[in-house]
Amino acid sequence: MNNSSHSFESVWATLESAGAKIDSAGAKIDRLTEKQAETDRLIKETDRIVREVSKQLGGMGNSHGSFAEEYFFNAFDDGKKDFFGEKFDEIEKNLKNKRNGLTDEYDIVMFNHTSVAIIEAKYKAHENDVPAVLNKVDTFRKLFPDYKDFKIYLGLASMSFYPELEEECKKQGIAIIKQVGDKVIICDENLKTF
Repeated sequence: MNNSSHSFESVWATLESAGAKIDSAGAKIDRLTEKQAETDRLIKETDRIVREVSKQLGGMGNSHGSFAEEYFFNAFDDGKKDFFGEKFDEIEKNLKNKRNGLTDEYDIVMFNHTSVAIIEAKYKAHENDVPAVLNKVDTFRKLFPDYKDFKIYLGLASMSFYPELEEECKKQGIAIIKQVGDKVIICDENLKTF
């Protein structure tokens, strides 16, 4: 017979205590699993709401941008095709092209037999729009090779301008086209030919 110091009752009590601890741990794990499931559900719902709000805000931004494009296009299309000291015969809105993997879109483009005027319209322009406007010269020449030898003028049209943006446009030779009251004002005294 084994001379163990543990009696059947003490071993049984230890096993019951361990079982109770396992049951308690299992209950805690079940509660944690339920809380994790609820947290996952709340995260998914929050993601859905954020996506919906972002979609609505993006739609508002697109609406403002479309409004500005239409406003300035109409201003030029209504007989104001004398621009940058030249008369333009044709005007296009939202001109797009794709060639050799390059794609670009031009809000307003005016043409005559020697020159092209590219005008980017923004509801509220920022200084960081200036490099994108300057880039339009290169992409236009590549996407529309028939006009590669034409003079290109650039303009930035916006419903509002701030002084630093105007200075940057002047420095880069980009015409400033803005709404003042019910009129469109064109500031092209520092205009460059590209």
